[in-house]
Amino acid sequence: MKKTLFSILALAAFTLPIGAIDNNTVEVVYNGTTATITVAPNISSYVTVQSGTSSHVKLVQDASFAGVDKTVDNEDGEIIYVLSGTSTDGEFYMEGAFKATVELSGLTLTNPGGPALNIQDGKRISLSAKKGTTSTLTDGANEAYNGCIHIKGHTKLKGKGTLNVAGRSKHGIYSKEYLEVKNLTLNITAAEKDGLHCKEYFLMESGTVSITGAQDDAIQVELGGTTSTGTTTNHEDEDSGNFYMTGGTLTLTGYQGQAIKADGTITYSGGKQNFDTANTKIYADVQSSTFHLSPAATAFYDLQGRKTTESQAAKGLYIMKAQDGKTIKRMK
Repeated sequence: MKKTLFSILALAAFTLPIGAIDNNTVEVVYNGTTATITVAPNISSYVTVQSGTSSHVKLVQDASFAGVDKTVDNEDGEIIYVLSGTSTDGEFYMEGAFKATVELSGLTLTNPGGPALNIQDGKRISLSAKKGTTSTLTDGANEAYNGCIHIKGHTKLKGKGTLNVAGRSKHGIYSKEYLEVKNLTLNITAAEKDGLHCKEYFLMESGTVSITGAQDDAIQVELGGTTSTGTTTNHEDEDSGNFYMTGGTLTLTGYQGQAIKADGTITYSGGKQNFDTANTKIYADVQSSTFHLSPAATAFYDLQGRKTTESQAAKGLYIMKAQDGKTIKRMK
């Protein structure tokens, strides 16, 4: 009986070792010029480590991956990359074609030659700071990339931890698509260009964001394409160049350009703005050689809300209210 019980316990210890990681998880622990990477067995066929034990981590998420082992907390079955440790000469590079979460769990990472985080995945990327932890990211000169944190896809900054970012090359944080902030404490302490730069739209729902020392604008929001969708329901498929703040605390100081520059509109419907809200600019690169009022439009306004006509309009950005409720912006 004792021998049988011992065999069962030994088998359990072998199949469930101490320190085993959860399904769908990749753990990366930095230590100087090396990094230890552990991939959960259930996703080992989908994640390729191309960097060996180097602190310049390069992971490729297989293009065939479309989610696995969905749970209540991970309803998409996405891969979660958990980063911790310290390196003054390292980076995290990931490419893929499916949603992913990158969780910072007390990470201090400097890349002297490029982005600290370089996410080449055009889907939704959640960048989360774990509660009770502080992570600090710094980049170095490399004009081939746009930020200390460079994300190709939709970006959601969240978590109840703290994230410090210093952009020594271009922007502090760059998102090629929309960017949303929720709960996070984010401090951008330096940026050679914009503190935070994104496309499509920017939304701050909650949390605390402080940007100081940007050599251009503190925050810039661009259109992703050439035609604005205007505000959409729940921002689904929105490409407006709009800035929205519905909650949280936003502090902007020491910038050399504008506090906020947007291709669309700038809206504060909640939260606390610790900056001069008049020091903003609506700026559009959207142009056309001729301007015609759409037959579907029911009204035509300038950005001060004054109703006008096509013949009265000077060169600039205008808003057309269409019958279907959509807002369309054009340059004359």
